[in-house]
Amino acid sequence: MPPTLEEVAKLAGVSRSTVSRVVNQHPNVRPEVRERVWEVIRKTGYQPHAAARSLATRRTRVIGLIIPQAVTTLFTDPYFPILIRGIADACNAHNYHLMLSLFSRRRVQESRARQDLLYQQVLRGRYLDGVVVSSAPLDDPIFPRLLEDGVPFIIVGRYPHERANYVDVDNVAGARMAVEHLLRLGHERVATITGPLNMCSGQDRLEGYRQALAARGIPVDEDLIAEGDFTEQGGQAAMRRLLPHRPTAVFAASDMMAAGAIKVLREAGLRVPEDVAVVGFDDIPLASMVEPPLTTVRQPIEQTGGMAVELLVSLLENPGEETVHWVVLPTELVIRASCGGRSR
Repeated sequence: MPPTLEEVAKLAGVSRSTVSRVVNQHPNVRPEVRERVWEVIRKTGYQPHAAARSLATRRTRVIGLIIPQAVTTLFTDPYFPILIRGIADACNAHNYHLMLSLFSRRRVQESRARQDLLYQQVLRGRYLDGVVVSSAPLDDPIFPRLLEDGVPFIIVGRYPHERANYVDVDNVAGARMAVEHLLRLGHERVATITGPLNMCSGQDRLEGYRQALAARGIPVDEDLIAEGDFTEQGGQAAMRRLLPHRPTAVFAASDMMAAGAIKVLREAGLRVPEDVAVVGFDDIPLASMVEPPLTTVRQPIEQTGGMAVELLVSLLENPGEETVHWVVLPTELVIRASCGGRSR
């Protein structure tokens, strides 16, 4: 049975309040006394009472991860487990607990009501020290609430607000790199399946597509742009809309949508890459396993999650710091068989 605080104090030869100050990292403890108390804690395996400690420090050491996507999406898109692993590993390294909040989007009204309840009970109740928000649309009401209430938070993905802290990858450069590769292969009718255009990642990858065409002097054909939703089903639906316009290559803004596009192309009797080249974005494990293996833009998903926690911990442990943190990580093109060859 683990010892009590009183027993630790007795073994260390100090008062109960001294042990409490040591555990709660109070500065007014002599270094030699602090070390003696910690030595007893290590030997006995004493664990401070979480509720009592949070009352004393006004910190819970709990970080919330909010992903306002359908639960089914989280468990079918390999992007999210990789991201969550990076976030969880960083939380463990800094001795924070991670709380994951999932939403069921059966109806928009239900999801908004659920979000309102979460915000009132958890965030305003200060059960969390800070929050990481990922894959939220630009109009999600949680962002203005967090800013208004001064809750420390980091967004995975760019958010256009001067006070928002975020970690993102260079979506514009990554998408441009992918489309430039297809253009160098000789394709002129390059279509794109965008991400949701109410998210910055969807907008930025579309911008990279437009920039690549403009650099080659190729006018943008709006018929070759179809919006998707980062899911395989969304990729299939978008590819069906593109087929009548006869693209010779497709840049899909996620690997899952690229996989959906390849499925529809095959159903239409078209070969990849002989008839239509396909490039994705993410480099999730699926990319190397589809047939043919998918050329894609690799983004550092796990590193992005870890960096979000690093920045959030910095905010939590330096509360007076006014600096806004923006970190943009690089991407790289991984060339496989789905695009039909190396660029020239």
